[in-house]
Parts: sequence; structure tokens; C-alpha cells
Amino acid sequence: MNPNPQEITVGLVGLGLMGCSITTCLLIAGHPVVAVAPIPDDLVHATRRITEHLEQSYQNGLIVNPPAHYLKNLMITERYEELSPCRLVIECTIEDQGIKESVYQKVERVIAPDALLTSNTSAIPISTLQKLTQHPKRFLGLHWAEPAHTTRFLEIICGDESDLAQGEYLYALAHHWAKEPILVRKDIPGFITNRLMYAMYREAISLVENGYATVEDVDRSCRNNAGYFMTLVGIFRWMDLTGVPAYHTVMKNLLPTLNNSTEVPKLIDDIVKSGGKGIANAKGFYNYTPEEARLWEETFTKFSYEIRKVALQYPADYVQQKLMEKG
Repeated sequence: MNPNPQEITVGLVGLGLMGCSITTCLLIAGHPVVAVAPIPDDLVHATRRITEHLEQSYQNGLIVNPPAHYLKNLMITERYEELSPCRLVIECTIEDQGIKESVYQKVERVIAPDALLTSNTSAIPISTLQKLTQHPKRFLGLHWAEPAHTTRFLEIICGDESDLAQGEYLYALAHHWAKEPILVRKDIPGFITNRLMYAMYREAISLVENGYATVEDVDRSCRNNAGYFMTLVGIFRWMDLTGVPAYHTVMKNLLPTLNNSTEVPKLIDDIVKSGGKGIANAKGFYNYTPEEARLWEETFTKFSYEIRKVALQYPADYVQQKLMEKG
């Protein structure tokens, strides 16, 4: 089945940073979108954020029509009742199980029993969240990456009670969102990408804490090694390209020395306990002036569009396409 986004009204609850970029992605794909803002402050700022995303997308050639063309399909509201026509609802609230349960109760009062309910959680197992719902089989995870309207990433996660066929339906629909989706068929804490990334985060912090390198040098290593090839290929293809036996040899000696602590590292713990949020308040692993923080935000936005253009030249089936062209 090839779902037609124009025929599928999507609801979204939570219009913070990520909620706005997810909404933008859905609008670009052609969905009518009903976006519920549980927080009054988000209700005030959401239209501006989404319009800015669309304007930047227009300026960068991601879309062919000006923002008004897409915004006509958007309803922003405080009323959960407006979600009643939605065939899919995405919860995008903070990582608080109690808040999420309250949202699910409000959503399930108004949507059809066979409408899909999903969460953008990156921390709470889908199997845990679906137990808070009336119809666990129709509950799945949709884990996006910021900015959702430019990145190709999307994880679709099945919980213990999820209907796999619904996961496969979302997998097909995600291609209309310009994603190269991942279907996680068995629930696991952190899903796939976070488990990979947090292993790297933990080791990076350990290297700095133990004096092997500075924050700057670790970042430089990531940018110029993994950052060099990962837009083209993933871990397994990279090992194939560069020789599997070499990795087998290194693993014998390296793996026992990697950090495997189960505690939150002191370096990040100290930053958070002192109020550091990173770019958001100019205090993180690096310290920033307000001007530097603003420029980093602008640079990241610019980069996200430019790297997307490069990445789209090399889709996952690039080699297969070349083989077909050769006949």
C-alpha cells in the first residue's frame, strides 16, 4: 500500500522545538495537520517557528511553494477535541511518564479506536508507554531527529504489544516524509540510534575526564573520522569498505579497555547541576558568548540544509541504482 499523505490527517501534541520541526515535515509531505499546544507559551510561538522553518526550506530549495501554501493545512489549537479526524497522532511532550499518560488519556477520548497513537520519546520504552493506553496494539514509537524536516532519520519502534503490520504501515508512510526509516521490530531501551550514540558519548566523556584529550580534540576526532564517512555509509558498510579483518584484530585488544561505567559521568553531571544547558543558555561543554551561541544555532541550521543536499546525492540504494543504469 502506498499511503497518500493528503488523505491522512495527522495530529501532534506538543509544539516545542522538535514538535515544530515535525509539524513542518508533515506539512511539506502534504498532510493536513492538527497541532495541539498544551503549553500556552508554545501556542504563542509555534506559528512563528513553523513559518520560519518553511521560509528557510523555501529559500534552500527544499520546497517549491512559499510558506502560505503549506500553512493553510495547519490548525494550531489548545483543544484536544480537534484531533477527532486524525488517523495518526504523534505525542511530542517532555520525557515525563505522568505527563505522557495524561496526554494519552485526552487523545484517546476523541480519536477513533483504530487510529494510530505514537510517541517521539527517546528515553522511555514503548512497551512501558503502551501500557498507559486503552489500545496498546495501535501504539508505537516514532523517534525523530532534529531538525525533523531536513534529516533523513526516523525510527519506528514496536513495543511488546504493538501490531507489527502497523509498524510496517508507518514504515511505508515515512518514505513520503523523505525519510530513510528504521523499523525496530523489538523494543529495547534507547532503540537503535541512541544505543550507538550513547556508547560514543560515554567513551568521549571518559577520554576527557581521564586526561587523554580535550573536549576540542575529541570533537575534532569525531568530525574528521566518523563525520567524514557516516553521511555516505554506516558502521557495517564502512568496515566492509576498509577491510573487516583489521577491525577484528583491533577489537581483541581495544574492547576490554573501553569505558563501561553505569554511572552518569561527573563531567556532564557537574554541567547540568550548575544549570548548564548548552547553546540554549550559552553554557555547556564549551562556554559561549550570547553572540557565539546565536551564530552556532544559525550555522547548524545552514549546515542541515547543505548536508541534506549532499546526502541526497548518495541515497542508501545508490550503488544499486548505478548497476541498474549499466543494465
